[in-house]
Amino acid sequence: MPSSTRPKRVRKNPEARRAEIVAAAAAIALAEGLECITMRRVADELAVRPGLISHYFPVAEDLVAEAFGVAATAELDELIPVDRPEGETLEDLARFFRLTTGDRFDGMSRLWLNARHLSRYRDRLRDRVGHQEAQWRERLTQVIRDGVAAGALSTENPEVTALQILVVLDGLGAHANTERSNRPPAVTAMAITTAERELDVPAGTLAGLIAAQHDLSERP
Repeated sequence: MPSSTRPKRVRKNPEARRAEIVAAAAAIALAEGLECITMRRVADELAVRPGLISHYFPVAEDLVAEAFGVAATAELDELIPVDRPEGETLEDLARFFRLTTGDRFDGMSRLWLNARHLSRYRDRLRDRVGHQEAQWRERLTQVIRDGVAAGALSTENPEVTALQILVVLDGLGAHANTERSNRPPAVTAMAITTAERELDVPAGTLAGLIAAQHDLSERP
């Protein structure tokens, strides 16, 4: 006779369970929006009871803020890794600009728009948005500082230059929900041309590196 014994469920440690909950919430945020993160929605996604979610996150807004933070940090770690190789500043910048285009980045742009809108009414989310913005500024500023120190870049104020680049990227990302097929190439490349101008890099240098990196990524 077939055994009717059910497989024994493995109890996850608190750290693993919490990370699983946040990851599920982050996935919901990217696919459906931060408004769709509820205890029941996350519980359904993980096939657990809502009470388990509330055990780790008694306040739903904490989970919303944490989910946004995890998604935004994962994006930043991909765009500008903490453990970047030394002496490759121009390549790092080219990689950064190459990855800030396409459907995947559009998804994160939509999430940033979503988070900034909701942060008007949600204190915890507003704090997390501010923290993530500071992380972006610090990470890009450090890339520029490294480039200046190596003689590959030139700017009197790396932090201001980083802000100028990020403002342009934010402006372009604000249109993630609208039709952009008729956008002039000069507009699409505004962040790149801003970086080259403000960092005293010959025009077309970053675009050339981006094209070379794209070719390498497309090779089988």
